[in-house]
Amino acid sequence: MPLRLTPPLKRRLTRRAQAMIGRALPYFPELRGKSITVGYTRKHLGSASIRYRKGLIVELVIRLRVRRLTYQTIGHELTHLVQGLARGDRRAVSSLHGENIPSGEKQCDLWTLARDQIFCDDAPTYLRLPRIMRERWPDYAEGVRALCRAAIEKRKSHRRYIRWLEEEIKKLAPASAAEKTAPAQLSLPFPA
Repeated sequence: MPLRLTPPLKRRLTRRAQAMIGRALPYFPELRGKSITVGYTRKHLGSASIRYRKGLIVELVIRLRVRRLTYQTIGHELTHLVQGLARGDRRAVSSLHGENIPSGEKQCDLWTLARDQIFCDDAPTYLRLPRIMRERWPDYAEGVRALCRAAIEKRKSHRRYIRWLEEEIKKLAPASAAEKTAPAQLSLPFPA
């Protein structure tokens, strides 16, 4: 899969980030043989876009913030490219379980987590998660990933599969942690 790095990214690219991008790409067979431009962004964790000319796809672009880069972010942006390819070129683009990935940010998070364990290194950005899960993501990552895979199956017969997924995710968090109480007020002894 040919990659073209933009000059701003080349100036900031670390060996770690380059290795992460290279390691993530093979998990996206839908992008095999496509040229991808990888750029740099400061404003977001990442972004993806597809450029068209006369109705044909001419360029696939992702932009990444190299600082604190995660596989989840890389996978999320590559999943956006797969979503876009399905809309722009319906010939042979398929995803997990042989179906197109629906458009949307939550759908993108869901399909990214379901794709492979490697993309569970950080909490998803758009799926609704209890705070305790975001704070202790490694403890919940595999359970959420299993629910994402189940939600993809559930989508075949259940229109509100994302609502179902978010309700099931809530059930993973322990009730006592979900109802986190405020810390107690410290009192200092004042002389009378």
